[in-house]
Amino acid sequence: MSPKEFDASFIADIPRLRRRLVALTGNPHDADDLLQETYLRLSRRAHGRGLARQRHPYAYTCAVALNLLRDSWVHSSRREQTTDRLPEAGWDGGMGSYEAAATALSLLRVLSEREAAAVILVDLEGLSHDTAGERLGAHRGTVQRNRMRGLAKMRAALGR
Repeated sequence: MSPKEFDASFIADIPRLRRRLVALTGNPHDADDLLQETYLRLSRRAHGRGLARQRHPYAYTCAVALNLLRDSWVHSSRREQTTDRLPEAGWDGGMGSYEAAATALSLLRVLSEREAAAVILVDLEGLSHDTAGERLGAHRGTVQRNRMRGLAKMRAALGR
């Protein structure tokens, strides 16, 4: 599927998809953000697989949007939190950040190179599994597995 064909197909589905997302999120701004994330996710997959091979492109697009919405609910810490207060500034001479960095490095040393890379890219840099897979030259499932194994090892090391 060429980029022009993909764009035309996606644009045709925007009004229905936006109405559905507004109903689900209850907020047109969140719906628009989710619509944009859906477009980005699908456009990365448009050439190899995805929308072109689907019998029902709108249903596939809805499934991707709902998965992104579900991910935002499950991983609410990744969402922006708005507040009218600034965080209280406390200065400890940099000792807190030094201790946190030292702890993180010691936990990452427990992991294999692949596990550490997956944890760093997904959890510390906030990349998606797809993007991390592209950077590492691995499939998204491999990145997910390596990340889960790495997090399990880190939890076990913290428990000791």
